[in-house]
Amino acid sequence: MIKKFFIFIYCLFFSIDLIASNDGYARNGQVDIFYKDLGPAENTPVILVMGLGGQLTYWPDYLLDFLIEGGYRPIIFDNRDVGFSTSFESEGRPNVFLNYLKFYLNLPIKSPYSLDDMSNDIIAVLDTLDIKKSHLIGMSMGGMISQHVLINNPNRFYSYTQIASMVKAPDARTAPKGRLGELLRNRAGRSLTDEQRIDRAIEIYTLLGAGKENFDNPEFRQGVKKNIERSPNDTGFSRQLLAIIADRKRINNIQKIATPTLIIHGTLDPLIPISEGKRSHELIKNSSFVEIKNMGHLLSQEILEEFSEPLSQHLANNS
Repeated sequence: MIKKFFIFIYCLFFSIDLIASNDGYARNGQVDIFYKDLGPAENTPVILVMGLGGQLTYWPDYLLDFLIEGGYRPIIFDNRDVGFSTSFESEGRPNVFLNYLKFYLNLPIKSPYSLDDMSNDIIAVLDTLDIKKSHLIGMSMGGMISQHVLINNPNRFYSYTQIASMVKAPDARTAPKGRLGELLRNRAGRSLTDEQRIDRAIEIYTLLGAGKENFDNPEFRQGVKKNIERSPNDTGFSRQLLAIIADRKRINNIQKIATPTLIIHGTLDPLIPISEGKRSHELIKNSSFVEIKNMGHLLSQEILEEFSEPLSQHLANNS
């Protein structure tokens, strides 16, 4: 168990550099999206969409290897406003408290870009790589973005896999509570020193993992430091969060999704309740649901092993 945990930590922050890849930029209007194509080119493509504030380096080695060994071609990318993709730093950091107040009062929220805009970044990457059709995996916010791209581009995807996500904007009932909510608001609203960011990341990950692992160790600290060095500006987190809470109408179109869908959600998820995964299953007609006991909001190697068989079948049956 301890050995697997440290493999998880190492892969979480260092894995992408170990896999042979082609990288480049895709252009969507004035936005450049940095991607890595992990090949082989003759394999069936799978594009993966990361969650809130996450760089492409967050995709673990064991998931990417699992896809490659299964005969697929993983493609990962930095969402706009993180990593090497175009930053919207000039837009400034939005007032999180004020915008949440607007959300709860049902007042208009102005965001520099929308989740729909971010979904078009996916198509830009596929077009740049001359890929006509792909599998799609979205995690957390990446699932919300993926829902938009499926609604708008139903013929571009063989299948969709949703991990720890939801079909609507978070509200007072589903928004993260307690210390986790406090830490996420802190990340959205405050600039900290690198060491403070590392300490905050340790606490956030401990809570996201439902307290099942100890992240306060040298390997994790070094991994967080490496990601900070790759992308020092963390203000994109707040603008991506704004895009999430501004996305009120997506749920009205969810039933348009006809792509074969696999929904994976953990019983202990502290960020997006499992009830939201079940609601996704209810509204996405052509979907199946896999409940993972003792899974929080993180994708460890042990968790992947629990749903690897249904994921393999889902991809194979819809290629």
